[in-house]
Amino acid sequence: MSRYIHELPDWPRFHWDRNRLAEPLAALRHQQGRLIGRMEGLGFSLRQEAVLRTLTEDVLNSSEIEGETLDAEQVRSSIARRLGMDIGALKPAGREVEGVVEMMLDATRHYDQPLTAERLHAWHASLFPSGRSSMSRVVTGAWRDDHSGPMQVVSGPIGHERVHFEAPAAARLNHEMRLFLDWFNAPPEIDEVVKAAQAHLWFVTIHPLDDGNGRTARAISDMALARSERSPQRFYSMSAQIRQERKTYYDVLEQTQKGSMDITPWMEWFLGCLGRAIDNAQAIVAVVLDKARFWDAIAAVPLNNRQRLMINRLLEGFEGKLTTSKWAMLAKCSQDTALRDILDLVQRGILERDAKGGRSTSYSLRTLSQLHSIGG
Repeated sequence: MSRYIHELPDWPRFHWDRNRLAEPLAALRHQQGRLIGRMEGLGFSLRQEAVLRTLTEDVLNSSEIEGETLDAEQVRSSIARRLGMDIGALKPAGREVEGVVEMMLDATRHYDQPLTAERLHAWHASLFPSGRSSMSRVVTGAWRDDHSGPMQVVSGPIGHERVHFEAPAAARLNHEMRLFLDWFNAPPEIDEVVKAAQAHLWFVTIHPLDDGNGRTARAISDMALARSERSPQRFYSMSAQIRQERKTYYDVLEQTQKGSMDITPWMEWFLGCLGRAIDNAQAIVAVVLDKARFWDAIAAVPLNNRQRLMINRLLEGFEGKLTTSKWAMLAKCSQDTALRDILDLVQRGILERDAKGGRSTSYSLRTLSQLHSIGG
């Protein structure tokens, strides 16, 4: 008896109940259209800001799903630089961050280019620029070779591991990936959102890489979704939503990989998750609009470059309390200069002193409703 779908005689002839998917797919397509329409009405600069926020979330969350935490400022700086955006002081990004960003942007900005083995190998090399993952060596530029045994997805302590999935043997990979890539690059015979769902499942079931299969599968999904919208601009993050629903994601994936070639439950979950990702994109729109309104409210106030930089940092969601020492460090100035900058903004009503609570005085941005009286 077959344990996994890739061992079934009709692999990889996936099928699903089209009637069950018809209504959720139509609703999802309507959501996509409404979100894109709303974004197009924002204007170029706000739209770019929304794209930057979305891509930053996507990169951070896709890595977090695999247990890897990236520096958010490095990710944001790397994406902004590649998009040609001026966001003030850019934080230098490490090779690992640059690699993940490079893969994600190549998938979405060049969505209309064929997906090839060479392109996937380049993505993989970008993910592991040192050729290592934690303490293990990762072979890049080729499919996995199973030199240390079969590729398995496991959990639990050593000696009591639970095997969730075992991928096809390495000897099958050239054939399996040729089938997958020929299908992915062929003109779509199904809705491209549905194709994104099938591509994710198919790739992660083949599991052709030594490591990074999940992140690569999500990049392939994003590429297919970009094709579905005929646009490289991303306004919602599927990876952020998958991270929120990580347990369900892995449960549905395991059940599907141990089931039959009828993948209706996987398709239903994927469409639902994507719909929730689009719903949550409204939060990004709200933040972008609030930021724009804030700058409009203080447009007549003369500010120096350090003040502009720090106001932007606060609007981005500054972690912890803003103090003169943090201002001096981030703005690269002396503490005396930082204090003058801060007190000037307090006098103009843009910042306010926080209630005493600690050894250092801290400051916060005033709310939009408090800014109406600000003059030049």
